[in-house]
Amino acid sequence: MTSAKIGGRRRRSPGFTIGLTLIALILFSGLCALGSWQVYRLAWKRDLIARVDARIHAAPVPAPRSITSDDEYRRVTASGRFLHDKAVLTQAVTVRGPGFWVMTPLVTDAGFTLMVNRGFVPQDNRTRYSRPQDTVQILGLLRLTEPKGGFLRSNDPAAGRWYSRDVAAIAAAQHVAPPVADYFVDAGANCAPDTAPVGGLTVVRFPNNHLQYAITWFILAAMVAGAYIFLMRRDPEDSAE
Repeated sequence: MTSAKIGGRRRRSPGFTIGLTLIALILFSGLCALGSWQVYRLAWKRDLIARVDARIHAAPVPAPRSITSDDEYRRVTASGRFLHDKAVLTQAVTVRGPGFWVMTPLVTDAGFTLMVNRGFVPQDNRTRYSRPQDTVQILGLLRLTEPKGGFLRSNDPAAGRWYSRDVAAIAAAQHVAPPVADYFVDAGANCAPDTAPVGGLTVVRFPNNHLQYAITWFILAAMVAGAYIFLMRRDPEDSAE
């Protein structure tokens, strides 16, 4: 029973009041915690976007031999010779449609090998792209390696099927001599935009829906509080049969 009749009027039982209060308190606290977490994530995401934007527009630096996660999207330069016989194609979907990224090792003048994403080639042109033999100078964005394959697809080195730009796996499969940098570089746009592979197609976008999520959770928390207040102020006689 949720109420007892005293003096001709119904009164809520203590058990019902305590139970309703506990449920409302748990829901309200949980929803507020979720909203607060989204506010924290919003601040973190805005800081990340600002830091990445600063790296992208900063002056380029020589490509390092090793990096930390804080180096992602930094503009770097390197010079050396490509090992075109050790290049692989990784599946890609770009503004130009489906195709492949041309991942080619670059033996740098600094004494290590750097994996370079030279750019995009369409599916029907996967073997017809430029292969410069002389020393080249590249300018691009430093990217973190992508281990374990792509979404729902694992890399298959034996069959030459690559779904992610896994630097260590590509270097091992293609027998690239160490030392090999533990990242790759997305090459910038070509001087001739229609020359394959087409560089400069890196998409730097970070979804930022945390404000909407925070507002949603706080609104739900307010609705729980409102429903609790309404039920507690409601006369038990109104719900009695």
